[in-house]
Amino acid sequence: MYLDLFRLQGKTAIVTGGGGAIGLATCHALAEAGAKVIVADLLGDAARQSQVELKGAGFDAAMIELDVTKPDDVRKAADTLNADHGAVDILVANAGIARSGVKGEDTEDERWLNVIDVNLHGVFWCCRDFGRHMLTRGHGTVVTVGSMSGFIVNKPQPQAYYNASKAAVHHLTRSLAAEWGQRGVRINSVAPTYIETPMTSFGGHIDGALDTWLEMTPMHRMGQPKEIASVILFLASEASSLMTGSIVLADGGYTAW
Repeated sequence: MYLDLFRLQGKTAIVTGGGGAIGLATCHALAEAGAKVIVADLLGDAARQSQVELKGAGFDAAMIELDVTKPDDVRKAADTLNADHGAVDILVANAGIARSGVKGEDTEDERWLNVIDVNLHGVFWCCRDFGRHMLTRGHGTVVTVGSMSGFIVNKPQPQAYYNASKAAVHHLTRSLAAEWGQRGVRINSVAPTYIETPMTSFGGHIDGALDTWLEMTPMHRMGQPKEIASVILFLASEASSLMTGSIVLADGGYTAW
């Protein structure tokens, strides 16, 4: 009975940033649970490679090259994919970037706008346009990817622009949950700690960063992509049917002290 709540047979899911480490792990998790997965990524080759890997594992997978910062492209993708696949039942708004190491007073316009454009605007365009189709049908599930940086200020690296973008994702998630809750669409967010991916490799170039990150983490380790994918699977499935507007920390205890 309970394991059945995690099953996604008959569902179609799209994962933005599906060519990256967390995105690909999420694609595998959703596909293993029975969903047809659409891999979306800014880099067509990355999306295609993920699709090939999924198909090689015996899963039903499609791909699309998508720049989430272009609202017209997102709208067209939402319309086309819902028409081609019957319905997109699950959206995982995972596409994001991490830029770090510049103090607030030294932050260039380009850096601020770039991070906000990808991490906040891109999430909203996807939620809005895929959400419209879900609301029309009266059912659907959205999972956004925030960060523990939406709760705390990281150290030693300065990154006000990144922290602000992820805090905004959290409150966007709560806001849409309040609007959509009675209309059949749930939306929750996962807030990861530092995950061992190429995106966090910058820590090795900042004096003392890795040591500080581990010292600040009660579990004294970084996370793995599969550990975030597992939370996303839970939030995408009926196992979390009573949850909407929740921000689920997966932080190794980082925010506990």
